[in-house]
Amino acid sequence: MGLFNVTRPASFLLTGIPGLESSHAWLAGPLCVLYAVALGGNTVILQAVRVEPSLHEPMYYFLSMLSFSDLAMSMATLPTVLRTFCLNARSIPFDACLIQMFLIHSFSMMESGILLAMSFDRYVAICDPLHYATVLTNEVIAGMGMAVAARSFIIVSPFIFLLKRLPYCGHHVMAHTYCEHMGIARLACANITVNVVYGLTVALLAVGLDAILIAISYGFILHAVFRLPSQDARHKALSTCGSHLGVILVFYIPAFFSFLTHRFGQHRVPKNVHIFLANLYVLVPPVLNPIIYGARTKAIRSRLPKLLHVRMVSV
Repeated sequence: MGLFNVTRPASFLLTGIPGLESSHAWLAGPLCVLYAVALGGNTVILQAVRVEPSLHEPMYYFLSMLSFSDLAMSMATLPTVLRTFCLNARSIPFDACLIQMFLIHSFSMMESGILLAMSFDRYVAICDPLHYATVLTNEVIAGMGMAVAARSFIIVSPFIFLLKRLPYCGHHVMAHTYCEHMGIARLACANITVNVVYGLTVALLAVGLDAILIAISYGFILHAVFRLPSQDARHKALSTCGSHLGVILVFYIPAFFSFLTHRFGQHRVPKNVHIFLANLYVLVPPVLNPIIYGARTKAIRSRLPKLLHVRMVSV
């Protein structure tokens, strides 16, 4: 079937969370608060790293990349979700839906790559501290950031063509609050095996491989930490790694749950539970990441008064 000789709807109709349509107005308030926290928190992190010379270190450069990714993912989903919940405006043009899908998946995969880069940073800092400054130079960090972004865009781009080749036969009602690959593909009136296989391959070989490499790196890190002679040194190293581990769990747990239920739990997990957790997948990491790093990282916490122009009560 030709790419341009297919039946496509002019727009999709997003239902929101199935079964909770009557509660959308009540959910809009908490969602607005969470999005405000995500946007504000990640903006503060980016500004702190930009203006404070003492934060011009590899760990904080990677943190600023993570905040940028979180900020972009929040902005990609925010307009659609709030339009659906606040204004009951559920229609989204076909091409706009594909663009949103591309941005959400790209920045989500980018976040996975950044978390892997951050684990490499912690590995070098703890396992090979004498070579830390020579290994993680500004050029290396910039190259890692560009490689992560390029990988994400290259891997996610085929999703657009895989969806455009499908006929939809007038099917345009999507049980979701935003556009994502399998949610769109399941509306097609054709075989979507290629979409399923490619999506599964991407998840396993990209995000799944990232998770495995992060686990391996932390195996080496923990082995090195518990061999440190000083208890204070062990505590400091574990505290620094604790923030990163918290961010990793916040990202990967809802990500893998959403991915696995979309492909293997369609008839086992209630639709409203799946869609609700899918929203947490794109919302919780951007909300919690700046809180985890802001609260646990003294270098950032001590500089918040300057950025916010308020006095901060010492913890």
